[in-house]
Amino acid sequence: MADLRATINELWEHRSELPAGDPTGLAAAREAIDTLDRGENRVAEVDPDGSVVVHEWLKQAILLYFKLSSIETIEHGPFEYADKIPLKRGFAALGVRVVPGASARWGSYLERGAILMPSYVNIGARVGANTMVDTWATVGSCAQIGANVHLSGGVGIGGVLEPPQAAPVIIGDDALIGSRCMITQGARVGEGAVLGEGCVLNRAIPVIDAQTGAEVSRGVVPPWCVGVMASRPRKFAGGEFGLPCILILRHLEPGQRHDSAKLNELLREEGVST
Repeated sequence: MADLRATINELWEHRSELPAGDPTGLAAAREAIDTLDRGENRVAEVDPDGSVVVHEWLKQAILLYFKLSSIETIEHGPFEYADKIPLKRGFAALGVRVVPGASARWGSYLERGAILMPSYVNIGARVGANTMVDTWATVGSCAQIGANVHLSGGVGIGGVLEPPQAAPVIIGDDALIGSRCMITQGARVGEGAVLGEGCVLNRAIPVIDAQTGAEVSRGVVPPWCVGVMASRPRKFAGGEFGLPCILILRHLEPGQRHDSAKLNELLREEGVST
């Protein structure tokens, strides 16, 4: 693996000199992306100290493949595509359920027990064991989704390839992301956290504790809490306007399972729809 990484780094340094279709570059990029596709490598991970480690060389391999490969016609049953990246195959062997209308690109990894409703998983992304990617949800390039997560209908998980050092969106194990949430720009949702529907989270969005009014982070929802979309007032020359934030309503016990009825009751108590 160290030799492959060194090869990718060298090719990346000289990428402007590589012609389209360069066989050496394509072979190395393909080999690196295959390790992502098999789950042997991942683009990013969280260290025990909570910091995000991005393996830039793997993103460089993806970008090299895009640069060097050409668009081809891809046929799957009655469907025709024109793309540089083939679709993932072999779902039954992976122990993954993929219903009609769902697709995952080669170079993504789906752990055993994952379920894809009509949805989309992009190259470099990772979806954990027993995670549900619900109808019309999208998992962007290189996003890292934990195990036992529910991405509800219409959730948009943003992707990132450039610059290679940029951290992707990371969703911790056991999280529940409500319908139509948009999580982008390397934002993070901690283990066991719950986001109510319609939340918008990026690296600039404040996360505020409702009990204290304190800003606990920007773009990072702590583990084992319930957060909803809210706004806080700010004065401008043209008047006072509400700017978005995530409001933490409740802290959960670590390991506490998400009981939908109880969550709905909690949110109703706070005057929030689920």
